[in-house]
Amino acid sequence: MSVAALVLAAGGGSRYGMPKALVEHEGSLFVERAVRTARTVCDPVLVVLGAAMVEVWQRADLDGATVVGNRDWETGMASSLRTGIQGLQALGGGIEAALIMLVDVPGMTAEALARISGHAAPDALVVPTYDGVPGHPVLIGRDHWAGVAASATGDEGARAYLRDHEVTEVDCTGLADPADWDVPPSTVQP
Repeated sequence: MSVAALVLAAGGGSRYGMPKALVEHEGSLFVERAVRTARTVCDPVLVVLGAAMVEVWQRADLDGATVVGNRDWETGMASSLRTGIQGLQALGGGIEAALIMLVDVPGMTAEALARISGHAAPDALVVPTYDGVPGHPVLIGRDHWAGVAASATGDEGARAYLRDHEVTEVDCTGLADPADWDVPPSTVQP
């Protein structure tokens, strides 16, 4: 049994001003960082692309990842989650659970992924917490994939599904920087 990573990187980044998959940070693109980090813990790694898909494909080193295209990326994150889950299901058996990663969390670490994936099981629903605040990535066991896909709408992703089910919280305080970059750092007000 394995734990897959599902990197959601299809958005246009309207608040950021560009697709976040193409944002450069500390010498690499956000999408490259997410794939590199995921590969240390997960196999397989799927990346869902949408906005600027051809440019991301041309510029990013996605070695070791399977790329899935989301034609409906403009409808919100839920369509990317559904597309990714369909990709996981197409890969067939052997995948116990999937870590759902957001491309705009460049401070994610292999240590945090390993702690969360240690709870992998087909019926797992695991949310990491950082100083008591829920964050990402979320671990979803394969028994829940269909339910998550069916309930995902707009930019909500798995939130509604998780709210309606028993979830295990795993403390990852200090293992990663859970901040998601919705806007460029230079526009953040002190």
